[in-house]
Amino acid sequence: MYKDSHVTHEQNVIPFLNEGDFYFVHGVKALRKKDFLKAKKWLKRAVELSPTNPLYKCQLSVIYTETGSYQKANDILQEVLEGFPQEFPDCYYLMANNYSHLGLFDQAQKYAEMYLEKDPEGDYNEEAGQLLDMLKMYHEPENEDWLFDHEDELLHYQEMVFQHMEYEEWNEALPVLEEMMALFPEHPSARHDYAYALFFSGEQEEAIELEKQWVEHDGESINSTVNLAIFYHVSGERELSTHHIKKLWNVHPIHESQKLKMAVAFARTGYFDEALIRFQELWRTQEKNRVSYYKWYSLSAFHSGYEEKAHMIWKEGCKKYPELSKSKQPWEEH
Repeated sequence: MYKDSHVTHEQNVIPFLNEGDFYFVHGVKALRKKDFLKAKKWLKRAVELSPTNPLYKCQLSVIYTETGSYQKANDILQEVLEGFPQEFPDCYYLMANNYSHLGLFDQAQKYAEMYLEKDPEGDYNEEAGQLLDMLKMYHEPENEDWLFDHEDELLHYQEMVFQHMEYEEWNEALPVLEEMMALFPEHPSARHDYAYALFFSGEQEEAIELEKQWVEHDGESINSTVNLAIFYHVSGERELSTHHIKKLWNVHPIHESQKLKMAVAFARTGYFDEALIRFQELWRTQEKNRVSYYKWYSLSAFHSGYEEKAHMIWKEGCKKYPELSKSKQPWEEH
């Protein structure tokens, strides 16, 4: 696909890569090494130099997906589809996958179906079918109109909340979540994220009471059970924590974000062997591209007797997220 950069003396011609290709090749090399910071830097430069090249943009979108910036990835893919609606059908599947991670299941279904319609024999045919099967379990038709009407604004809030929660910026997350709950009361995960941030900002009793009220009103969910198991454990009420964590023992959710929440819950409550199993089930998913994945996975490995593995996981996390290297290793704190 790319020309060699060596000099062909016999023909007295010097082949070379154009500027965009030069940065693109370096970006792809960095991506293969899982060095996402460098990959993003190189690929953004390639796009700047060749803004109409759809291949560069598609590859840059992969970087954003890998690092959990799903809406940013979709913005780029949408640009590709606007310029090349027929040539890059894979973009529809990639967008469907990103929407599923954002919790926008109706949009995920829409784009997965569009992909299968436009490229029924495509490379992602099997994955798109599996995604649609999973989405059937989360489809809530009563929320459909609301979701489409407010999608852009909701995504904006989700991106802000995601960043604050991942870096445990609880006081910064709380006002964003308060606005989000006021604007989107139909969006269920916001209130559980709010309780989580509230608890770790120091308002433990209020957070527990909120979760108990929601359980009483709406029944138990994975989110509420996870939160209460963690809250009671941190509060020193181990019996109550065990009561809730046992409810999760034989639960294996389909959605990857819930799998990660449960893995973290087992780690936070001291069930490191079970947490290790749950984290190992995530190793091929996008959820591994979260700060919390590396922190709690490495801690679980360490306390399960796999110290070398723990150091390897933590090192990988620090490479992907350099700011982690400024923190203590998780087993030094917990």
